[in-house]
Amino acid sequence: MEFRPCIDIHNGKVKQIVGGSLTDAAAKENFVADKDAAHFARLYKEMGIKGGHVILLNGRPAPEYEATKAQAMLALRTYPQGLQVGGGITPDNAEEFLEAGASQVIVTSYVFRDGMIDIERLRAMRDAVGSARLVLDLSCRRKEDGAYYIVTDRWQKFTDQMLSERLLKQLEEYCSEYLIHAVDVEGKQSGIERDVACMLGAYEGIPVTYAGGVHSLDDIDTLRELGRGRINVTIGSALDIFGGSIALKDVMKRIG
Repeated sequence: MEFRPCIDIHNGKVKQIVGGSLTDAAAKENFVADKDAAHFARLYKEMGIKGGHVILLNGRPAPEYEATKAQAMLALRTYPQGLQVGGGITPDNAEEFLEAGASQVIVTSYVFRDGMIDIERLRAMRDAVGSARLVLDLSCRRKEDGAYYIVTDRWQKFTDQMLSERLLKQLEEYCSEYLIHAVDVEGKQSGIERDVACMLGAYEGIPVTYAGGVHSLDDIDTLRELGRGRINVTIGSALDIFGGSIALKDVMKRIG
């Protein structure tokens, strides 16, 4: 298990939000930073924490997108090759973010069409950047049938694609890592989504980072147990640097 930090940017500000609340117009905020994205990138760099993700939470049509993008670029240039970046990434703009210093680009919505994964688009994305520099975000929400389905478009749109160990095996040839938010608990500090953790723990393949609901050091231990030590973890709203009660230094000690 490794800790993977985050820098979520919305309307040009570093924020922590309730994941399921994000729409084109607004989001329920847990924390809004008075420091820019470079501050957090510099902190992670000084601590030697790699593999974190910078997420642009505004879509490209939004008037706030350019301010959000500027902050993302600032973070990437502050910590070159130390951070991944996601949010509106396509084959056409991926290279710009990689040249700015991103170690990898994170993709979700682009590789889905009509509710299912579009293999041609996925291949195009892989061909544009190479599998080693591609991370697939397969964030999910539970439907009434009890299964978890991948969600796109800032986590508001259900696809027909069920998240499963089999799917992870099928897609691993296209990317180097998975990022999976358990969206129903994202930003709520209500505990991890245990069923998602168990599913990811059963998968043996490329690295997987879990995000969603961590609100105590005990949650880290639970995730390690359910994930069989195979799952990396992101913590957002619960961290002291984002106004929460868990000290980042204590997280690093607990994960070791």
